[in-house]
Parts: sequence; structure tokens; C-alpha cells
Amino acid sequence: MSKKVKQLLQAEIENRFSEDNVREFLVLSTIGIGGVDNNVMRGELKEKGIKLFIIRNLLAKKAFGKLDMTDAGVLLQGPCTVAYALEPAQTDEKHTPAASIVDIAREMVDWSKKLPVIEFKGAFLDGDVLDAASAFELSKMPTLSELQSKLVGMAMAPGANLASAVTAPASVIAGCLKTIIDKESEKEAA
Repeated sequence: MSKKVKQLLQAEIENRFSEDNVREFLVLSTIGIGGVDNNVMRGELKEKGIKLFIIRNLLAKKAFGKLDMTDAGVLLQGPCTVAYALEPAQTDEKHTPAASIVDIAREMVDWSKKLPVIEFKGAFLDGDVLDAASAFELSKMPTLSELQSKLVGMAMAPGANLASAVTAPASVIAGCLKTIIDKESEKEAA
């Protein structure tokens, strides 16, 4: 491959990662996936806001160096595919953006069950490099939306407890009054 073509490919990697604002991603091996399975997988992942990008290792390492992601270069061993989330501006109403790297990991674990040739190589997350096992474990973590809902529930719990503590005595008193009224009504009826 000529030097000019390599420069163009490296520039393409840099542009794609810059334009797509990629700061976290999974590195996978997808060698052995047939063309039909590959197209189906990419289509379904795109609908969920996940993009797959097959890269050339040496060119990607150089591009990562220019993008302040030099450490991610250690993940690039053998044929590599990078999976990352699309930004909301790059998706239309049919395609919802993946919220986090956890969503991507979950999707890729599901696909690795359907297509056993998919192999996790690692992940790049918040400037840190994760090995294959840690990248796989990301799929078991709660997503950002799940953590937010837990946080909201925890924030609302004291208020709900306070409301029940305030209303509980009143409901007990109301129950006692109803019982007294019912007994008085029975006495008058008899």
C-alpha cells in the first residue's frame, strides 16, 4: 500500500473518531463472520446507535496518538473491529443512540452468543485500557439510565417515608373513628 493511501486511511480514522466524538469503545475480533451475518449484525446495531469500524492496527495506533488516546493502541493485536456509540445528532428517529459503553458491551455479548467467532479484545474507557475479561464484565454493570433511576428512587425514598409517617397516624385515627361510629350506629339500630 502506498504512503499516500496509508495517510488517507489514517486521516479517515482520525476524522471518524473526531466527528463521531468517540472517547470510549470496545475492541473485538470479528474474523469468521459471514457476509450476511455481518450485514444483519451491523444493521441491528446501527438501529441501536452502535457503529462497527474495522481498522488497520498501525494506522489506528498513529491516529489514536493524534487523538490523545495513545494507550488504546495496546488493544490492537491482530484483526480488530471497534464498536462505539453514535452521537444523538448522527441518528434519526428510527435509530436511538446507545447510552454508554455498557450498552455496547451488552449488545456485543448478545451477538457473541449468536455468532461465537466474536471475541472481546478489550475496551478503552475514560482514558483507561481494559483487558478482554474486564471489557466482557462491562456487560454486567448497570447502565447510566439504570443508575439514574436507582438514584432517583433513593432520593425519593426519604420523602415517601416521611409522607407515610405523617399520614399513618391519621389513617389509624380515622380507622378508630370509623369503628366507633359503626358501633354507635349498631347500638342505635338495635
